[in-house]
Amino acid sequence: MPDRPLIGITTDVIVHESRVRSAMYPSYARALVEAGAAPVLLTQEVDSIPWLIGRLDGFLFSGGDDPRTEEFGQATDPRATPMHPDRQRFEVALLRALEQERPEAAVLGVCLGMQLMSLVAGGRLDQHLPATLPSAGDHWDKMHEIMPEPGCALGPGAVHSRHKQAVVQPGSLGVLARAQDGVIEAVGDRSRAFYVGVQWHPERTDDAANGPGLLRRFVRAATHMCD
Repeated sequence: MPDRPLIGITTDVIVHESRVRSAMYPSYARALVEAGAAPVLLTQEVDSIPWLIGRLDGFLFSGGDDPRTEEFGQATDPRATPMHPDRQRFEVALLRALEQERPEAAVLGVCLGMQLMSLVAGGRLDQHLPATLPSAGDHWDKMHEIMPEPGCALGPGAVHSRHKQAVVQPGSLGVLARAQDGVIEAVGDRSRAFYVGVQWHPERTDDAANGPGLLRRFVRAATHMCD
């Protein structure tokens, strides 16, 4: 049996009755297995990052709550639902370590993951779409169409989104796709083998190009890392 690439999936931090847990929707792992990978769940241990980037073939930054934006030069909107600081500390450190020490690694950011990728790249968020976008409701747990930029491997089609924040400026990353209302739906660095963030959830998207197809392209890129 050929080796499957090892894909690290970031997990959420849940506090229940004063006890901290790492948690993840199993749909991420199931979708990666169907795409040909072996998932590895990542906890928020910053000291483990050098080991992880040396041994894993790819990284999926999963969805979650909202980034705390002070460290990126913007006050956190009081209407935001801030992510756990341990999770943010780990994922920001992991993104920066990958950029500096292993830029060839395959990286896919989903929803929150795309937003963190953009912030680390010097970008900026609209932190409360319902206050600025009349069509904000189209992005909350619904399917909507996206339009990819020319030359992008993404396809036009319907995707499943669930977000109340959005990237308005992706920093050094390029815009790969937008929704029909102009919201940035995908960003990436075309100078890297696979460094893509999508605002939608490919593990919940049936569209061939932007759901299973996107995950298969990600896994193929990671497979080259383990050859």
